[in-house]
Amino acid sequence: MIGSLIDAREELKRVEHQIFVSLKYTRTVDVMMNIIGRMIDGYAFLIDALLKKKVEEKVLEDIPHSPLERGKLLLSLTKDDEKIAANVDLYFLLRKLIRTNPEREQEYRRHVTLRTIVEGHEEAVTIDVLTEWYYFITDFYKHVELIIMPERSD
Repeated sequence: MIGSLIDAREELKRVEHQIFVSLKYTRTVDVMMNIIGRMIDGYAFLIDALLKKKVEEKVLEDIPHSPLERGKLLLSLTKDDEKIAANVDLYFLLRKLIRTNPEREQEYRRHVTLRTIVEGHEEAVTIDVLTEWYYFITDFYKHVELIIMPERSD
């Protein structure tokens, strides 16, 4: 449980570096896709940590193997927590985004854009959108940390 939290923190450090350093010098959709992949990995670790906590609390017996099942199970176990619901929704969106073949716009420029269709509507991902998502995930990390380790309220 704590191991998953540490792994998530490490992924978020990599995401931060890629957004604030790598994208500054290499403004490509490939870097953006790599960032999205790392965000997905970070979310997977956070979801895993929350599910392990539920196993420890004897609310669950075992954790499903499929990421989709894990996310849906977490949603059903934490219906009242809007922050978890919003983040699991973003996790599902990122998983769909990574599987597409996006169009590339304005590569090597400040307004590099990854444009693709997800479930019938267009998604346009820019550096600013990735940055917003990073802060959203970081806030979720802190929320999960408080759930896992309530004694550590920094």
